[in-house]
Amino acid sequence: MIALRSGASALALAALLSAASSRAAVPVPGAPQEHPIALTGVVIHTISGADITGGTLVFDRGKITAIGRDATVPPDAERVDLAGKHVYPGLIDAYSILGLSEVEAVRATNDFSEVGGITPNVKAQVAVNPESESIPVTRSNGVLLALVAPRGSMLRGTSALMALDGWTWEDMTIRAPIGLHLNWPPMVLQTAGVTPDSLDKLRDRRAKSLQRIQDAFDEARAYWTARKAGNGAGQRTHATDARWEAMIPVLERKVPLIVEADEVQQIEAAVAFAQRESLRVILYGGYDADRCATLLKTYDVPVIVRSTLRLPVRAEDGYDHPFTLPERLREAGVRFCIANGGGFWNERNLAYEAAQASAYGLPHDEALKSVTLSPAMILGVADRVGSLEVGKDATLIVTDGDPLEIPTHVERAFVEGRPVDLQDKQKVLWQKYQEKYRRLATKTAKASVAKRAAP
Repeated sequence: MIALRSGASALALAALLSAASSRAAVPVPGAPQEHPIALTGVVIHTISGADITGGTLVFDRGKITAIGRDATVPPDAERVDLAGKHVYPGLIDAYSILGLSEVEAVRATNDFSEVGGITPNVKAQVAVNPESESIPVTRSNGVLLALVAPRGSMLRGTSALMALDGWTWEDMTIRAPIGLHLNWPPMVLQTAGVTPDSLDKLRDRRAKSLQRIQDAFDEARAYWTARKAGNGAGQRTHATDARWEAMIPVLERKVPLIVEADEVQQIEAAVAFAQRESLRVILYGGYDADRCATLLKTYDVPVIVRSTLRLPVRAEDGYDHPFTLPERLREAGVRFCIANGGGFWNERNLAYEAAQASAYGLPHDEALKSVTLSPAMILGVADRVGSLEVGKDATLIVTDGDPLEIPTHVERAFVEGRPVDLQDKQKVLWQKYQEKYRRLATKTAKASVAKRAAP
């Protein structure tokens, strides 16, 4: 070991080590909670009920144990005085590929789609990369949970709700499977400039796609029936097929079918199929969902709205069509939540998707709910997350204001009671270039002094 000869040397070494650690790809995951923690003097936004001003929130072993103005604080609790700060449940992105892609232009870092159109056995959670640099960036803005879903051409596989903190994908998985994902084929054919022969080919392609979906469910149902018969006889009468095994929970209505569809005709066809097959269904995308509001309400089909921060699809649509969709769904009585809908690199802006809807008619409390409790309810995890209630996970954020407003900072975060390091690559780069400009200003000032002092 080299003895440090001066305090200056020690400070220099400390600065060097600090800089090295700040450049680490992803901060160290939070340690499991070992003692009760009480956040005192805060404004608690429960989402499921009224706000509590000057309240106390206590959590232990990852669960909320007390909440309110007169909440009992255990004698061994760590008290954290946060007077004037705000506590919200962690935001939930209801559809993403976080952890499944790192650099879009580098194929080896993209693991969100499998080869083949019928891959229901794909499990998104096992491909999640806990070391993704997009994860710390996302949670820095309050998003602590994300539905990680596979993409692909047709029957894509199952999704999982992931906590954005953990050493491994097993640590991060809150619940799986959440749903089986299906991309519904376009029902409206684009005929402009298309020859009759080409139009026939398009019709044929659409018919084949619809038939492939039907065949997959028919085969899965036949497999399920055969398996039940074999189990009843005390023996297995057929080989195991991972594809159809993955679809059994959907056929049993334990897991919903999450259908990606935007057009009216797509939505109507998808809902009709789900009713014919007796399936629970969730709609993702939903650009025209308000035009099918009666149908969706009748069959209680919730909608995951894919982004409000996007352009209208049709020339005749108003510029604000995507902005006002959540309010139109609310007025029609259709259950909905809002997902980011952008690239994995843009999930941090989830709160502003809800803010845009709020600016265009959606009540503010409903906008907050659309990225917290509503996705939790739609995805079937409201027993654990989405609101601040006794018994639920202590997955929450502490802010200096409204998370739907851009100037607000997320100052603390906890995932199942674990403190989350909110450092990320973008903050490191900001600090780096702040130092660059500070040095440049110092250099310029010294040069100016030297110039004035010159004879």
